[in-house]
Amino acid sequence: MELPIDHFRLLGVSPTTDGQSVLRTLQQRLDRAPDQGFTHDTLQARAELLRSSAELLSDEERRQHYERELTRIADDEAAAVAGLEIPPSREVGGLLLLMEAGQAQEAFDAASRGLQPPQAPALGSSREADLTLLAGLACQAAAADYRNQRHYETAARTLQQGLQLLQRMGQLPEQRRRLEQELQALQPYRVLDLISRDLSALAPRQEGIALLHQLVQRRGGLEGDADPDFPAADFQAFFEQIRPFLTAQEQVDLFSRWAEGGSGRADRLTSLALTATGFVQRKPERIQAALQRLQATEPAAMATAMACQQLLLGQVEQARSLIGAAPAAASQPGGEDPLAQLCSTCRDWLHADVLPGFRDIDAEADLEAWFADRDVQAYIEQQDRIRGRQAASVAAPSQDSWSGADSFTPAAFSPLGASAMAMDGVDGDDGEEPDEHEALWDGPPFWERWQLAERLADWREHLPQHWPRWSAPAGAALAVAVLGGLVWVGLRPGRQPAQPIPVEPSPPAAPAAPAAPAVPAPVSRELPLTVPEPSEAQLQTLLSAWLEAKAAVLAGKPAAEPLSDLARPLLISRLEQQQQQNRSRNTIEAVEATIQSLKVQERSPQRIAAAVSLRYSDEQRDADGRVLSRTPSRELRNVYVFARDGATWHVAAFRASR
Repeated sequence: MELPIDHFRLLGVSPTTDGQSVLRTLQQRLDRAPDQGFTHDTLQARAELLRSSAELLSDEERRQHYERELTRIADDEAAAVAGLEIPPSREVGGLLLLMEAGQAQEAFDAASRGLQPPQAPALGSSREADLTLLAGLACQAAAADYRNQRHYETAARTLQQGLQLLQRMGQLPEQRRRLEQELQALQPYRVLDLISRDLSALAPRQEGIALLHQLVQRRGGLEGDADPDFPAADFQAFFEQIRPFLTAQEQVDLFSRWAEGGSGRADRLTSLALTATGFVQRKPERIQAALQRLQATEPAAMATAMACQQLLLGQVEQARSLIGAAPAAASQPGGEDPLAQLCSTCRDWLHADVLPGFRDIDAEADLEAWFADRDVQAYIEQQDRIRGRQAASVAAPSQDSWSGADSFTPAAFSPLGASAMAMDGVDGDDGEEPDEHEALWDGPPFWERWQLAERLADWREHLPQHWPRWSAPAGAALAVAVLGGLVWVGLRPGRQPAQPIPVEPSPPAAPAAPAAPAVPAPVSRELPLTVPEPSEAQLQTLLSAWLEAKAAVLAGKPAAEPLSDLARPLLISRLEQQQQQNRSRNTIEAVEATIQSLKVQERSPQRIAAAVSLRYSDEQRDADGRVLSRTPSRELRNVYVFARDGATWHVAAFRASR
């Protein structure tokens, strides 16, 4: 056979070693023969091969000729490798020297082939015993080399091959035990190697997850300590290192299995994973499942997490009661307002404890986006209705109460009560059924979720500046009612109302003889509005531009100004939905509105509230221009809120003036 090695490496000397040093090295190698249990024949073959190499390298003429041959091989474009041809009688001795020279993998491969038919030696012969021993030792040495190079999975596969070979041969039980110990010690490194691979490597990642499950099971669970070779402190450090390499769904699946075995920590981790996926994917039903897990395990120890989950589900009163008992809540900002404190705590909890621990999640703790999402709103409203039906089975609800006390309702937030917040034409106080357009936007659940989303936008950067102004007697109630963006009601085609409806009007292309304005008309239309402290005239210019843009869009025409320069996305989205409804009905709206007066009532660096009086009328027409419905000209009094987003002022919300 041919060994893939030259005389220098076989003997263990460098090409610059002189003849005398070669002979000294030979003697040292002969004196340090391996004592793992090889037969005399193998050790004798090893010694003869070492002497043969030393004789060649100590003979100057033969050495020069050999060095020229090595140079020729190295220069060969065919990339040939120097090798030594040895007789079959010295095969095992040569493989032993190959392993000693640091080529353990090659020695293991050759020994494995030598034990396979048709090369397999006679059963029970000394050659079979030596080849089997050599294969076991070379396998262990090769795995150690791979481990040192951090090729953990390759090291494990080499050990598995060696174990299979020794088991097939039925020999060396002690060597098999050592290989099994090496394989077990590699398991944490293999897990890290496999699950840290790209997400597209599905098979290796699944194998890594399976190995992690085996590792935890062997320990007796996530909190167990039944593995003496892997102490609890080392395991916990390892677990925290590998967890971010798992996707959120992988964590849900894996930790749920461990939780079924009674692991409280696995239950908590499953709850975090469900919360993360629910928040990022806008699936509140997952957060509901996460909350139920915590409620069934350690509710007292997880008060902050449960309160944050309940806030995300719209269960404000339960969240308030929990957060008040949680030690972490005392250090949160938010002044005297419990809702502000709760939202700040929830945002910090999501940012620090929930969202960072997953391979496939890179998201911000944006509560504004969460509460503005339609799927979230629909789910919370559905749960409100379910709780309302459950409460109705015990006691009939009040006439002026819209939903249960644990939801975002005016009764929960307003010192005036729900009846004082009722909207003409929306809650049915005009004696008529709401039309299709109103059905899309009416009802308390949508109001409260929108108020919270609007308010969160302002909290994000400016809470320390203005929140204390609103925290006195009314607390969270007055803050949400005044700062919350207040309810929007769409233009109402289809009937003439018995009472004025607080709608957001748009001016016509040709005003119908408006009354003399109390505030002088703006001279210029410098939009977008970016001055830090806009005057009343500049605010009127912005509002007029927004109303004109709305009128143009509802009439099927392009707006004169970009909508994003005039209003917040929430108002723009509603306008686009109203336009889409008109298109589906094959109708248009002709709106006439003129601002008569505008007076600033409250002002801060980021928010301005102004009382506005305007003259308003509208008509709904079909494709042929026939009038389908008409709202007579009348005076409306609204309070408009302007918000500063970055450097630009936008129309943010409005309500009817009471």
